[in-house]
Amino acid sequence: MKRKISKEITIPEGVQIESSGSTITVKGKEGELKRKFGSKNIIFRKENSKFFIECKKATKNEKKRINTINAHVKNMIKGVQEGFEYKLKICSSHFPMTVEVKGRDISVKNFLGEKIPRVSKLPEGADIEIKGDVITVKALDKELAGQTAAAIERITKIREKDRRVFQDGIFIVEKGGVKI
Repeated sequence: MKRKISKEITIPEGVQIESSGSTITVKGKEGELKRKFGSKNIIFRKENSKFFIECKKATKNEKKRINTINAHVKNMIKGVQEGFEYKLKICSSHFPMTVEVKGRDISVKNFLGEKIPRVSKLPEGADIEIKGDVITVKALDKELAGQTAAAIERITKIREKDRRVFQDGIFIVEKGGVKI
């Protein structure tokens, strides 16, 4: 059964939301985020301090899309207000490893005694800071912060060795202030 479905988001002070077609732009004190949602029948509109995501004749799939877009817009609002932060811990018990950032590359040297450093490219928009054995990843976009932290964690993935014995690596320990 097709029916009208609408989601309402309250726009906080200091945040501006603009929509043109299927692109939504959110501006705040921390910066600006822009995202394109490929949905034909879903309409975005702004009234006073409210932002509406709606569809006049919504099917199940369009209802799912509306809820997904609602969650993305709320994350964008939180991102331009506060930003997102992930913390990773460098753990080395067998060999002392060195982690350094040069430009948009992160390299891990002497991981499990390897002679060749493990290197990964990092996406634009995420700030990485290393203090002692803690790596902090900050970004306005939640997905960008999470993907950057996962890319750093993936550098030190151990293959063909017993994980219970070789516990070296870089691990995510905190997401958005919540310890894992």
